Amino acid sequence: MSLFKARDWWSATLGEGEEFDQGCLCVGDVDNSGTGHDKVVVGSYMGMLRIFSPHASKTSEGGPADAQLLEVQLQNAIIQVELGKFVSCSELLHLAVLHPRKLSVYSVSGTAGNVEHGDQYQLKLVYEHNLQRTACNMTYGTFGGVTGHHSLCIQSMDGMLMFFEQDSYSFGRFLPGFLLPGPLTYNPRTDSFLTVSSARELESYKYETLAVATEAESRQDPNLPLKTGGKRLTPDWVFVLGEQALDLCVPSFSHASSHIFILGERNIYCLRDNGQIHFMKKLEFNPSCFLPYASVTDGTTNLLLGNHTNMLLVYQDVTLKWASQLSFIPVAVRVANFLDVKGVVVSLSSDGHLLCSYMGTDPSFFSTPKVDAREADYEQVEAEMKKLQKFIREATRTQDILPKTDSEDDLCITTTVSSSMDNPSQALIHDINGLPVPSVTVQVKVKASSVVKSSKLSIGVQPPLAVTQEQFVLEAMGVGSSKVVVFSAFLNGHYPPADLTGDITVSYSSPTGVPKVLQSRFNLPLSLVCVACPPPKATKFKITVDTNQPPVDLSSIFREFSAKSEDKDGNSLAFQLLSGARVTVLASKTSQRYRIQSDSFEDMWLVVKELVHRFDQHFSKVGIKDFKKSFSGPLPLEEYFLSVDNHFQLRISAQKYQDLLSERAVQFRAIQRRLLTRFKDKTPAPLQNLDTLMDATYSQVMALAEAAEENRALLEEAFVRLRSATHFLVLLLSLWQGLTPDQTSILEATLLPLLQDTPQLGWEESCDAAVSHLLRTCLSQNPKDQATSLAQTGGSVLGLPSDTARLKKHITLLCERIGKGGRLTLASEANVQVPAQVQNLAVPGGVEPIAELAGDGEEIEVPQEATKFIKKKQPSKKTKKEKEKKEVSKEPSEASVKEEESIKEAKKEKKESSKEKKESKKESTKEPKEEAKKESKKESSSSKEKKESSKEKKEKEKEKEGKEAGDKKVSRRSSVKVKEKKKEPEAAEG
Repeated sequence: MSLFKARDWWSATLGEGEEFDQGCLCVGDVDNSGTGHDKVVVGSYMGMLRIFSPHASKTSEGGPADAQLLEVQLQNAIIQVELGKFVSCSELLHLAVLHPRKLSVYSVSGTAGNVEHGDQYQLKLVYEHNLQRTACNMTYGTFGGVTGHHSLCIQSMDGMLMFFEQDSYSFGRFLPGFLLPGPLTYNPRTDSFLTVSSARELESYKYETLAVATEAESRQDPNLPLKTGGKRLTPDWVFVLGEQALDLCVPSFSHASSHIFILGERNIYCLRDNGQIHFMKKLEFNPSCFLPYASVTDGTTNLLLGNHTNMLLVYQDVTLKWASQLSFIPVAVRVANFLDVKGVVVSLSSDGHLLCSYMGTDPSFFSTPKVDAREADYEQVEAEMKKLQKFIREATRTQDILPKTDSEDDLCITTTVSSSMDNPSQALIHDINGLPVPSVTVQVKVKASSVVKSSKLSIGVQPPLAVTQEQFVLEAMGVGSSKVVVFSAFLNGHYPPADLTGDITVSYSSPTGVPKVLQSRFNLPLSLVCVACPPPKATKFKITVDTNQPPVDLSSIFREFSAKSEDKDGNSLAFQLLSGARVTVLASKTSQRYRIQSDSFEDMWLVVKELVHRFDQHFSKVGIKDFKKSFSGPLPLEEYFLSVDNHFQLRISAQKYQDLLSERAVQFRAIQRRLLTRFKDKTPAPLQNLDTLMDATYSQVMALAEAAEENRALLEEAFVRLRSATHFLVLLLSLWQGLTPDQTSILEATLLPLLQDTPQLGWEESCDAAVSHLLRTCLSQNPKDQATSLAQTGGSVLGLPSDTARLKKHITLLCERIGKGGRLTLASEANVQVPAQVQNLAVPGGVEPIAELAGDGEEIEVPQEATKFIKKKQPSKKTKKEKEKKEVSKEPSEASVKEEESIKEAKKEKKESSKEKKESKKESTKEPKEEAKKESKKESSSSKEKKESSKEKKEKEKEKEGKEAGDKKVSRRSSVKVKEKKKEPEAAEG
């Protein structure tokens, strides 16, 4: 046993249960990087192709995973991999992969990555050859002395040599006296092929001899004379080995240019190119692989030799120079040059141990470890187990998209808002309703903790707020340097904003070139949009907020407004919005209540938000931790719906203006074409007042465009007011039911799904879809209904609704269910287990909404809509009965016949819709039985009346029903049309 072992430089374990052999390893610059550094290519019999770029392993790095460039699962087993110039008209190296029945040539390319994950490597198939015979091994070289590219030669299991010149098949030859395949190699100096036959002889065949020999396809018994042209294939020379060869190698370095090395089972042979023996070395062990490589002494060759005793031996010709211990039996060995070190020995075992090592004086002493007889401390082990389980639960609970990094950011943003207004003001509008418009200065400090080349700072505020400059380009900053940016914010519109917060976004590139974005938020003062004023005598809207602490002096909370206030007791404070109504805050002297009142519902939002925020700050400074605030009065939904209707009407107007503009534009272009045609005629016809019509159309287009632009400005203002009202409603809901911050954020995202309206998507349809989703999932009062709604897939495309009745009903229902104890959560879909029966129904159009019950047991939403839909149908049947009676008494006319036909078609559609409703009633057990009985009675009475009608019309109806029954799509569409005519919204639909 050797004293020294091969020193590990890099190692990896390739898969589990995979097998490798001597042809499964090769090294070279496979991605043509041009740096001269080799990569390791490994293929397995399981079809896995891996490419590695080993580097010196450190304890802080991941090891083999960092060095792996590519891992591809191919369809077939990999017998051998080789690198060469296998593509015509290309000097680049390509990878040839030999499968049992296929030869594939790939190109490996690397793409530089823009992020910290490194480069990306791809394997692209250039060409492939399907083999007619099972392959054993292959070799490559410049066959026939052709330079610039390599050809391939594959030896099959039945002794056929198949030659391929790039992407074309050249010819095939059978070896004489063949029994079993042996190792195969190509000698470029003599342009000949070397192989060991089953007679244990080394045979040499020249390429020219193979080319002119008999075609392989016409092979017959070698003992019989040939009937076709061509010479019989015979070897140029033969050398008797007397043992089976494991491997052949012809070194390509210059000072050993005339030697051929053969590794036998017990000997190493070195022959000259003409077949004469140079030397032979008898081995005292079973070898597994070998590799000749360049020696530092002229006239000699070094050999790396692996054996079955886990040894790696170094020979200089026949002299043993070094012996080192390996941890496995190598089946393939190569020498490679990597980034950090040259001459690394790469060895591979049959079970997938890949090792990059070098020869060193690292003694391997085995010492028996001391036996630790100390008993285990079970309490300590249990405490450690609990700690680890806690870490595992926290890691699985947090599902962040981006990983959390402990390293600090490259930039740090600090925002400071001035406590006083600017003098003079930087506002574009000097005064609104006689009140001067102030501005406030905001200072942003950007500090760099690393080198930042270029960065861009953007400021965003809510409309109608504006800033003096929205974007800043910052110069390059070094470590520890900082930049200060100053701008002013002001009101730039005749309506109050919905939010006084602003966003700062800094986009920059890290020193490694990775683009990054850093965000920060600042709050503007309330005094930017309102001033103190005397309280009004009468107001329209009132809101009361209750607290659990004694009343607070309002002048101490709103110090910037108390100086101009007329009330010295601090019980009342009035705010005059620069572009809105007055808002008054009254504090009760006896109770712990505060009343906020104003003539505008939306304008109270900013004052109430600031009041609640300052209450929290005040009591936290005082040290009171159990401060609570609530709202007990009814929700002002009617006032809120006024803002919804105003916004919706402006959207309808915008759509009408758009349609009218399209019509007038088409008319204008048509008139232009006619005028142009008449002006081009050599004998122009009279204009016939087309010029007057064109002037009138142009005036209409301009007037419509101005009206559309004015409507757009009003729509922007209405959306801001709607946002203010929605924020106010969310705040009142959270105070009413004591919602947590997470539930409040869900409610805000539901009622405010958009930051602005677009022509394609508006607030009404988005909010309706979000509210309907909550009603079907976390706010559903029946788990079965919730599971059924979750099983429904698809849905109608969001579009502008015809009215807001459905949306109002859904918002009202949302508030009622939250008031009855419903809680908002996003985990309901994951917690509800969908039954298998419901999953089978999860087909578009296959699941009908299930009825929902309120807490008092009364029926709401879908069943009520269904009964309304049925009741609206029934009077139509009565009118039809009266019409039929009148038609019997009167003489028939053409109009009456047409009415009867239309009535009967409507009856058919109603029959089909009633059938669909009966199927949905079977699924839901909450339908009222009395209404079902009434409906069945009325259907039976209507069927009796139909029997009294003429038989001919009955036969026509049956024929039509038979046709419609054959086409299910027609019946469904007809029922859908009836529902669309009624326009009855259902609360549980999305």
